Amino acid sequence: MTSEEQAPAGIDPSVPSVARIYDYWLGGKDNFASDRAAADKLLEFVPDAREMCRENRAFLTRAVSLLAKEGVTQFVDIGSGLPTQDNTHQVAHRVNPEARVVYVDNDPIVLVHGRALLEDNRHTRVVVGDVRKPAALMADPEVTELIDYSRPVAVLLLAILHFVSDDEEAAAIMTAIRSELAPGSYVVMTHGFPGELQNDTLESVQEVYAKTASGGVVGRSRAQIASFFEGMEIIEPGIVPSEAWRPDVPWDVPVDFTKHGVLGVVARVR
Repeated sequence: MTSEEQAPAGIDPSVPSVARIYDYWLGGKDNFASDRAAADKLLEFVPDAREMCRENRAFLTRAVSLLAKEGVTQFVDIGSGLPTQDNTHQVAHRVNPEARVVYVDNDPIVLVHGRALLEDNRHTRVVVGDVRKPAALMADPEVTELIDYSRPVAVLLLAILHFVSDDEEAAAIMTAIRSELAPGSYVVMTHGFPGELQNDTLESVQEVYAKTASGGVVGRSRAQIASFFEGMEIIEPGIVPSEAWRPDVPWDVPVDFTKHGVLGVVARVR
C-alpha cells in the first residue's frame, strides 16, 4: 500500500495495526504510513525487533512441520496476521496436503488478503474472530465446519497473547481454548520476554503499542508463560528463545535467559 487512499472501507489508516507492523518488518507491502512510523519508532527502542519478528516466523515453520509429521492434521492459527511466506497451511501441506487449517484474525485487511489467497483451497479458510472472545471463536460455525475438536488439533498463539495485558484475562483465554481440545492436541505459543530491558525502554515500547488497535503490549517471564501450560506436557526443549527451539542447524550457542526476545513453547494436551 503506497497511499492512505487505498485503505479498504471501515479501516482507519491513521491507527497503526500490530498485524501491519509485523507485515512491514517481514518486508511486506500491506501497511500504511502509520504502521511504518510505529514500526520504525519501536526499532529505536528495540533495534533487533525486526529480527525477533523473523525468528518468530521461522519458529512457526519448524513447529508446524514437526506437528504435521507427528500426524496432526488440524491447525487453528489465532491472530495469524497478514499472509506472507511459509504460512501455516503451506508448511502443513508440504507434509500432508489434506491438513485442515483455519486462520483467525480481527484485522479487516488480514481477512481481505487471506480470503483472496485461499478462496480456491477447500482445506483452508480465514475467519473473523478475536482472541479476547475465545469461547465464541472456538465455537464459530466457520471454524467447526472444518475443525473437529474430538480429534487432535494444534492451536497456534504466535506473538498474540502479549497483546492481552491483563494476566487473569490471558490465563482465562488459555483455559477456554484448552477446554475444547482433545487429548493429543497441542498449543503452540510465542510470547514477548522483557529480559534485561530497562523500565524506561519498556514504557517507551508500551507508549507506541498503546496507540495501535491492540491498545498495548506486555512482556511476561518464563514462569508466567509456564503457568499457562499447567497440566500440559511441554515438549523438549521447553520454553526457550524462539530461535533456540529445535533450530534447523546444529545449535551450540548457550541459551541466554537474561536477554529480551520472544520465547517459544509447544505443549501437548494430556
